[in-house]
Amino acid sequence: MWIVFAVIVLAMLAADLLLFKGGQQHRVSFREAAAWSVAWVSVALLFAAGLWWYLDLSFGRVIANDRTVAFLTGYLVEKSLAVDNVFVWMMIFGYFAVPLELQRRVLLYGIVGAVVLRTAMIFAGSWLVTEFHWLLYVFGAFLVVTGIKMVWFAGHDPDLATNPFIRWIRNHYPITEGLEGERFFVMRNGVRMATPLMLALVLVEISDVIFAVDSIPAVFAITTDPFIVLTSNLFAILGLRAMYFLLADLGDRFSLLKYGLAAILVFIGTKMLIVEWVRIPVMVSLGVVAVLLALSVSVSLLHSARQRARAR
Repeated sequence: MWIVFAVIVLAMLAADLLLFKGGQQHRVSFREAAAWSVAWVSVALLFAAGLWWYLDLSFGRVIANDRTVAFLTGYLVEKSLAVDNVFVWMMIFGYFAVPLELQRRVLLYGIVGAVVLRTAMIFAGSWLVTEFHWLLYVFGAFLVVTGIKMVWFAGHDPDLATNPFIRWIRNHYPITEGLEGERFFVMRNGVRMATPLMLALVLVEISDVIFAVDSIPAVFAITTDPFIVLTSNLFAILGLRAMYFLLADLGDRFSLLKYGLAAILVFIGTKMLIVEWVRIPVMVSLGVVAVLLALSVSVSLLHSARQRARAR
């Protein structure tokens, strides 16, 4: 299954890069983003079906059902939390005035970097949890606090102008005044200069590190099986670029989604904290996450529709 998963990931990345020119300057249409989103979700569901079939033949129906539901729950959790990452990307590209046709290349490198980074973080986290089981309680408390902070700062956007990493780069490396097409670096009078597109890529990678710290412990609350944690996480991340372009023009319609994501984090964190006394079945966790996500999306769409009606 490890080999099958690796082949699927490499094949999909190769198809995106070579067949659909994922690294070239190109404005992604809503239709193209929708098709890629359906493709990524379909691949994840087919993988879940293949996982169930393999485990059913090898270890029996009970284990197959348990691991497959854990995969689907982890995938849904990661997909849900990734939506917040999408909104941060929108803000980053808006700050640097990066047009849509240049965003695709930045996100391609961002997603590849996220795959490598999260793989390393998950294996490290799996080892830590195995060696120090009490870390699960630390993860649980961290998720509860993060969920509360998400609600507390729901109406506040980070100030990118004061970001310490961007300020450090500006102070130590020459930056061009404007964009230079899809190039990250250019030569000016014999001096190698970074472009704002490079700064956008740096912030995209930093944002994924920040969100990974939240999302990876959330999947460890569902299962400590490193295979399930990694596959559910990476399948959600690999479809994130398509999701971004799908939601690029609809971000203002999900203004209340952050509260639903906060509730998911608090629920999962609480589940980790009470696991010694109350064990919540994975199927119940899947249902709770799905209901919270659907409710927050529905309320957000209703709220945005009412605001547009008032504006008229």
